[in-house]
Amino acid sequence: MSETEDIWDVLMVGAGPASLSSAIYTTREDLSTVIYEKGVIGGLASTTDWIDNYPGFAEGVSGLELGEQLQQQAERFGAKIELGEVLGIKDVGKYKIISTTDGDVKARAVLISTGSDYKRLGIPGEAEYYAKGVHYCATCDGAFYREKRLVVVGGGNSAVQEAMFLTKYAIHIDLIIRGDKFRASEVLIHELDKFPMIKVHMNTTTDEIVGSDGKVTKVVGTNKKTGKKVDFPTDGVFIFIGLLPNTGFLKDTGIELDEIGLIKTDENLETNIPGVFCAGDVRSGATMQIASATGEGATAALKIRKYLEKNS
Repeated sequence: MSETEDIWDVLMVGAGPASLSSAIYTTREDLSTVIYEKGVIGGLASTTDWIDNYPGFAEGVSGLELGEQLQQQAERFGAKIELGEVLGIKDVGKYKIISTTDGDVKARAVLISTGSDYKRLGIPGEAEYYAKGVHYCATCDGAFYREKRLVVVGGGNSAVQEAMFLTKYAIHIDLIIRGDKFRASEVLIHELDKFPMIKVHMNTTTDEIVGSDGKVTKVVGTNKKTGKKVDFPTDGVFIFIGLLPNTGFLKDTGIELDEIGLIKTDENLETNIPGVFCAGDVRSGATMQIASATGEGATAALKIRKYLEKNS
């Protein structure tokens, strides 16, 4: 640590690809680095079944393996990873005071790379049956549904990818899409033709998740064209309708957010508070890709080094 034993050079919030990549660079620059993660090391990338578009892996790589490799590399150079939640950040000039579930921690610079969380439908039964038939991660929970029927909600890349992954287990999948077309890429849409067990339902809302004896039994929707209710008998529901930025802990920090809660930065990936940087999916303007998150993490590390040299 710098100056005194209780001040880190860099504290990173979130242990996803952006922070782990950034830590590889900061530690190699001899900057003491600690990363706080409240959930899964590797972030949402680690819960993704298979990643085909990350450079350097011609045959693709599992999200779990990529996350583990990034973690091991960061730790090899000296980064410390703490399992705990950051509750707030206070700028006191020469350093920042970061409130965590383990108490206050001081750091000369902060990198926020908290990524996003799964967006909820907000319909009856969703909260009641969470983890009892309602899920947001196919790789985490898909294996519970061998030889079962499933409903997948969403029309984007994640929904289509995860629906195809779930065919490893389920015998039938109803893919419910609110709009009249997919939001997924053409490549993925064409891939769906290889999975006859997936039945697509366009122009259909998801209104309620119904269960009995603590288990999900059906999803109730509405056909937007006919106005009629539609029942989808199912053993489980997987929801992939987008992501929400993990920025709730910044509420009283003064850090500027955009209209949807993403963190605003300048060309140096620095927020409006000097010494507080941001990289990855939680940054306003990010491209929401793992490859770009790791690149931003590396860039942020170099900008942090310059900031610390200037303010030493």
